[in-house]
Amino acid sequence: MEFNSKIKSEQVDRFFEAVLTLDDMEECYRFFEDICTIKEIQSIAQRLEVAKLLKANKTYNEIEAETGASTATISRINRSLNYGAEGYNLVLKKLGVIE
Repeated sequence: MEFNSKIKSEQVDRFFEAVLTLDDMEECYRFFEDICTIKEIQSIAQRLEVAKLLKANKTYNEIEAETGASTATISRINRSLNYGAEGYNLVLKKLGVIE
């Protein structure tokens, strides 16, 4: 079954194709430092960490203390984990964080 994304467009396709050409961590750092602000990168990284902690059954208070994420952000990520496009679960499985 094909996934129908809400953000699909030719521009987004080209961006994702560019990301998929990156070979290693250094290339990722170089590309993302040019294309995103430091705050944007830190926010995305924080969201992935929050998702990991939610999957580990940490409480909102524990996650807030550990990551600095607001409870609104934690709630939004929890909603994505439960009702989203399965992207967090896909990545967390590939990273070996969850089964």
